[in-house]
Amino acid sequence: MTDIKTLIREVPDFPKAGILFYDITTLLKDKDGLRASIDGFKNHYEGSGVDTIIGVEARGFIFAPALAYAMHAGFVPVRKPKKLPSDRVTVSYALEYGTDSLEMHSDALSLGKRVLIIDDLLATGGTAKAVTQLVEQLGGEVVGIGFLVELTFLGGREKLAGYDIFSLLQYDK
Repeated sequence: MTDIKTLIREVPDFPKAGILFYDITTLLKDKDGLRASIDGFKNHYEGSGVDTIIGVEARGFIFAPALAYAMHAGFVPVRKPKKLPSDRVTVSYALEYGTDSLEMHSDALSLGKRVLIIDDLLATGGTAKAVTQLVEQLGGEVVGIGFLVELTFLGGREKLAGYDIFSLLQYDK
C-alpha cells in the first residue's frame, strides 16, 4: 500500500504552526488511488460477515458507502449533533480541550448486526472509541475498525484495545 502514500499531500503548519497535515484530497482525485484504497479495505475485511458499514462524519462518508457497495453491506452514517432527523442515540467523548458528541439513528442497527467502522484517520482514538460505544449501545457487534491513515505516534490504537484495528497507511511522525 505504500504507493498510495505518495498520493497524499503533506501540508506543513496546517491548521497551525508545527502541525503536518496529511491531505487526502490528492489521493481521492486519483482514480487508481481511490480504487486501491477501497480495494485495500475490501481485501482485509472480505469474509468477515459484515452486515453494516458505518462511516464517521465527515471523511468516513467518502470511503464507507463505496466499501459497503463493494461488500454488499448496508451503510449507516454517524453524524455530529443535530444533523439526523429521527430518534437518535448520542455519545459524548473527551477531546484534548473539551468534549464533542456523535449521533446515530436509534433504529440504525439491530441486535447482533456485524458492524465495520470506517474513518479516514486514527489519531488519538477518541472518535472511534465513541462510535464503538454507539454500536454496542444498539446491540451491534464491532467486527473491525478501519482507517485510511494511522498516526502511530499518537497512540490511538491503544485506546481501541480489544478491537480488530486496520489501517492502510501508517505515519510514524
